[in-house]
Amino acid sequence: MGGITSLTRMWLTRSVNPFLFRNEWDPQLPFAGCSQLGLYIHIPFCRQICHFCPYCKVLYEKERCERYVDALLEEIDLVGRQAEGKKQVTSLYFGGGTPALVADRLGEILSRTERYFTITQGIGVELHPENVTPPVLEALKEAGVTKLSIGVQSFRPKFQSVLGRSAVDGAELARALAAVPFETVSMDFIFALPGQTFEDLRSDIDAAFALGANHVAIYPFIDFTFTDSRVPAMPNGEKRRLLDRITAYCLGKGYVRTSIWTFSSRKGAVYSSMTRTNFLGFGCSAATLLEEQFKINTFSVEAYCQRLAAGQLPTALTLRFSRRQRMVYYLFWAAYGTRVDPREFEAFFGEKLEKQYGLELKLAQALGYLEVRDGTYVMTPKGAFTYHYYENFYTLSYIDKMWGILRKEAFPGEIRL
Repeated sequence: MGGITSLTRMWLTRSVNPFLFRNEWDPQLPFAGCSQLGLYIHIPFCRQICHFCPYCKVLYEKERCERYVDALLEEIDLVGRQAEGKKQVTSLYFGGGTPALVADRLGEILSRTERYFTITQGIGVELHPENVTPPVLEALKEAGVTKLSIGVQSFRPKFQSVLGRSAVDGAELARALAAVPFETVSMDFIFALPGQTFEDLRSDIDAAFALGANHVAIYPFIDFTFTDSRVPAMPNGEKRRLLDRITAYCLGKGYVRTSIWTFSSRKGAVYSSMTRTNFLGFGCSAATLLEEQFKINTFSVEAYCQRLAAGQLPTALTLRFSRRQRMVYYLFWAAYGTRVDPREFEAFFGEKLEKQYGLELKLAQALGYLEVRDGTYVMTPKGAFTYHYYENFYTLSYIDKMWGILRKEAFPGEIRL
């Protein structure tokens, strides 16, 4: 598995050099000139820990959470005041963990953020189904939230049991969403669970749209080595058939495909905290992607708070991109949105996409992975599954290794990927 990702990396970067993450932090972040800049804020607290979840999270304790939010405000100050005037950004997404656990301070966090940034395309928050109640939704809306992502995972009891999740009351969910409407209501589901069929997924998707969602995300189950999950992986052939059928079903219903895993019932209903050209991340484990570097914060809540109490940014690791590495990273996440626009690539890098990767693009078209529509490279269903296949390798070879180390060491010395 690591061999496949290493060979692909060497081919696309035209170099044998790995991605080298070092224990370095910079007091100044060069984001002022970045276009299409997004923001992400991580809230790591949960009432209970889901065994399948790989993200940075800890059990909720009120005093610890309050200290964390205080440190988060300090991080926003340290970064935000580096730019002259207010920097325009596309969006702000809160992830976790369970961001609703800081609902009473969300207005304060947003007020601090908007002191330095002008958000143009909305604010999104991830929610556990149990938090989808009128009081919580009203508090979020009053704070300025415009988009919700609800982590349902499955409405079906047999898969809730597999995932260790409690039943979701669909009627209560629908009542709350109808009482407090939002611009985008997304519901997340996991596919490729053992024994899962097309009918199971179709039922979940139909239920989501019937209950008030206008966007669904259908993420593949990935067995991270550091989680406590014992869910067996679905064979690739079965996974391919399942993804193809659910894609055909959604497109047949007239839904808009907004990324590899996401579909919306109307144009403009979008929820994605990942597909941005540049972004600043705040909070434990949050990543920052800029034109020439990638940074990731410490996963330790205590180390995070201590670092900020000393007036320093909580960066655990920094990757200084070579130009080709940055191109590969750009193309990986552009492809996640199922299309790559050569004009946008040229605007970002000042070079033509076909000059850099013409051979690869021709090969992908010949193999049936891509087709050209109005000057844009668009993924076919075959290409989408191949992307999923490689993303799975990438996740287990790169992300699994990095996150596994960061869960044990607050500030590791160096990681080569």
